[in-house]
Amino acid sequence: MRAVGIILAGGNNNRMRELSNKRAIAAMPMAGSYRAIDFALSNMTNSHIQKVAVLTQYNARSLNEHLSSSKWWDFGRKQGGLFLFPPTITAQNSWWYRGTADAIYQNLSWLRQSHEPYVVIASGDGIYKLDYNKVLEYHIKKRADVTVVCTECRDDDVSRFGVLKMNEDCRIEEFDEKPMISKSNVISTGIYVIRRRQLIEMIERCEQEERWDFVKDILIRYKDLKRIYGYKINTYWSNISTVESYFNTNMDFLKPEVRDYFFHQGSTIYTKIDDNPPAKFNPGCSVKNSLVASGCIINGTVENSVIFKKVFVGNNCYIRNSIILNDVYIGDNTHIENCVVESRDTIRANSYHCGENGIKIVIEKNERYSI
Repeated sequence: MRAVGIILAGGNNNRMRELSNKRAIAAMPMAGSYRAIDFALSNMTNSHIQKVAVLTQYNARSLNEHLSSSKWWDFGRKQGGLFLFPPTITAQNSWWYRGTADAIYQNLSWLRQSHEPYVVIASGDGIYKLDYNKVLEYHIKKRADVTVVCTECRDDDVSRFGVLKMNEDCRIEEFDEKPMISKSNVISTGIYVIRRRQLIEMIERCEQEERWDFVKDILIRYKDLKRIYGYKINTYWSNISTVESYFNTNMDFLKPEVRDYFFHQGSTIYTKIDDNPPAKFNPGCSVKNSLVASGCIINGTVENSVIFKKVFVGNNCYIRNSIILNDVYIGDNTHIENCVVESRDTIRANSYHCGENGIKIVIEKNERYSI
């Protein structure tokens, strides 16, 4: 493909509450064995984009560990590859990334040294499958300056997204960033295609005028000056920037049609593979409509839940409608319902956790071997 890729994975969001205290949102575990960024990276490699930059900033340690080897996404090559760009102090600059446009500006030398004529920009917190080649073909056919991938909002709350309105030719006429009220339910997915030289020019002008946000200072500002088109998709897409959306997106993977779409239809979703043994289901346990990852040992009852890697569920435990993240020990006779249990937690025996007014986040840092 005649494009380089940029994945914006440095942001933080208070709506994720305690879940983002120790990791970037792009590093959030998904679907039992994956991370959120795996979906954007897999789309890049499945679209034959050979050169991808990941811009990281907030709580990037776990994300950097996950991306420590590019071979899992087939980026281990002499030409191209996977590049990680955290903020860097130089003689000319000592700022953190002040926004998405500033993040690209601080790594503009990478874009200048590239030879591909186009750039695909994607966010690291989107859960979807997309062939970027089709978007690029549409971009060239429309002779667009910028193409924005959009979809219809499944959520009633559009205030988390950029809302746009297109004319009959799919050219964007209106673009509101996170409006409180909107008459349109067509939202931006945070995926853009733009010519590389034009992106460099726009980013340089933003820096000169001390503007740092890609959406507000490029898309919205230039919507009447540049040919900005929308490319609408009707397949599965979700953004996990809130606890509720993160929980619901994981629960979507319990639906057979969603699992079939992501894991059995068309291109593959890739991730870093751990050397864990298969999950073990001991006599007397009961598992219904759940995803259980490798390395788990199940002794109790699990219903409508997503259990991530290396989780131990004790005797007489009851887990329902919950997400248990990696490496959690759950003691005997524990009841967990409507919860997200943080990774590496130790839940004492005879505990009770239930999210009665929404999703409860459980964080228990008990000493495991003193129970």
